[in-house]
Amino acid sequence: MRQETMTPRERWLAVLNREKPDRVPMDIWATEETWQSLCAHMRCDRGEACQRLHIDVPVTLEPRYAGPPLPAGQDIWGVSYRRVDYGSGVYDECANNPLAMYQTIEEIDANYRWPCADWFDFSVLPRIAEEHRDRPIRGGGSEPFLIYKYLRGDTQAFLDLLMHPEIVQYCLEKMFAFSYEMTLRIFETVPGAVMITYVAEDLGGQDNLMLSPEQIREFLLPGMTRMMELTRQHGSYVFHHTDGAVREILPDLIAAGIQVLNPIQWRCRGMEREGLKRDFGDALIFHGGVDNQQTLPFGTADDVRREVCDNLRILGANGGYILAPCHNIQAVTPPENILALYEAGYEEGWT
Repeated sequence: MRQETMTPRERWLAVLNREKPDRVPMDIWATEETWQSLCAHMRCDRGEACQRLHIDVPVTLEPRYAGPPLPAGQDIWGVSYRRVDYGSGVYDECANNPLAMYQTIEEIDANYRWPCADWFDFSVLPRIAEEHRDRPIRGGGSEPFLIYKYLRGDTQAFLDLLMHPEIVQYCLEKMFAFSYEMTLRIFETVPGAVMITYVAEDLGGQDNLMLSPEQIREFLLPGMTRMMELTRQHGSYVFHHTDGAVREILPDLIAAGIQVLNPIQWRCRGMEREGLKRDFGDALIFHGGVDNQQTLPFGTADDVRREVCDNLRILGANGGYILAPCHNIQAVTPPENILALYEAGYEEGWT
């Protein structure tokens, strides 16, 4: 049996720095129901499951909310959620759209209160960072168009890009400014502790971008670029999450400053692993790649093992890869397939 010589934090850092780790680091994203099923199968809690499966899962630093009392069931944006049962599990879905009724910026200004970084207590962060100093630490970031869709409603949010671009720009500027200040305060409170910062936006569907390249460049890239510059100035790596078929916009995202690309949904059009590694492997660290649309939920354990080996061979060639599922593992996934993922990754991922 090989002997590990690195902590999870050191292992992630080696990959991020284009250095050689003792083995390929592994991460996990999973729904609550999936965790319950896996832990019942393994007869242990989450912490022990991660330890036994050698998963190098990051810790997220989040300040404590200490602002004005929020109405029951609402978040800081005024959005409420309802539990929606999709058969094998439950998701929280947006139940109201606080800005849907407004037609002008003036109406929004007169009727809506934007959240403020002063509402949060950052003094809790040093203790958390110290307790988890051997693990990769995630902190700060942004994903404003996701929130914009909650505030305006999905349909109206996309219509706004054409019909009310001034409202889109105004709201995104407010949200980017909030994310920037929150992220800056995290960096200043725990200097040097944060390793990855989640500058994200879901840009792709199964076959194409959900926004045009021109819309992405106009509405999102300026704010994202500013977030990425802040992140890199403070020694953290830009972890960019975007689902789907996004190959067309990757050169723009790389120029803006992304460093880690997640989740590598390689069954989507244009996202073939060989092409991504060939064309962008020198610029990007790849995170994810184990398919959770077909292989994990509906394949066999041997199918999963083969895919893990393919990912290590393709995405992990000459380094630059963190093994993980390509989004949240769903509750329909057999626990045996999850075990196969991490057992194969541990057996085959030594460098």
